[in-house]
Amino acid sequence: MIIYGKQLFLHLLEKHPDKLLSIYLAKEVEKDIFNKVVKTGLKIQKVDNKKAQGLARGGNHQGFLAEVKDYEFSSFDEIKKLDKVVVLYGLSDVGNIGGIVRSAYALGANGVIVVAKSVGIEGVIRASSGAAYELPICVMNDGLSLLNELKQTHFEIYAADANGKSPKDVKFGSKVALVMGSEGEGIPKKALMKCDESLSIKMRDGWDSLNVSVAFGILFDRIINE
Repeated sequence: MIIYGKQLFLHLLEKHPDKLLSIYLAKEVEKDIFNKVVKTGLKIQKVDNKKAQGLARGGNHQGFLAEVKDYEFSSFDEIKKLDKVVVLYGLSDVGNIGGIVRSAYALGANGVIVVAKSVGIEGVIRASSGAAYELPICVMNDGLSLLNELKQTHFEIYAADANGKSPKDVKFGSKVALVMGSEGEGIPKKALMKCDESLSIKMRDGWDSLNVSVAFGILFDRIINE
């Protein structure tokens, strides 16, 4: 798997150098960065912009690229041991998933579950600026069974829904799962019925929607800090 972009490259270089397999540079870099690259002991391949664009498949590589080990998803059994998790029910946009992963890590969540058949993890890693390496992520196909199992392990399950309560009116327990629905359809009715409570964000002048990543950040911060 190829990762690219200066911020993501530096994050892995500093936090997870063991994930790197080979390094490609398409520009002259600062001396301190180059010294860190040398310390990995990996072969440094200098490539022209055409080669770099090919490796990045047209993405904005900023001159920094690396081949990394395949991403390792976590198991659901590992996630169940945690106490602040996020359930992304049917989200498909890797930018939104990555943005939520980044905010989840920054705000104190300790696990993410994506309800989907598969996840484009390369895009998620880029959109999360590397935060996908900082907390466990698992992928589950059967969302209803997932919610049942979370309940059996004493999670309180809260759904993001326009008709829900304000977080300030809810007393949250020690194990919380926040469910965010897909960009277009939201949370399926059957899944919504399995949640303990719905939460909403009060908005001005009849405005009725927010980007799912933005909505997650607001709701999760209120859950943690109310």
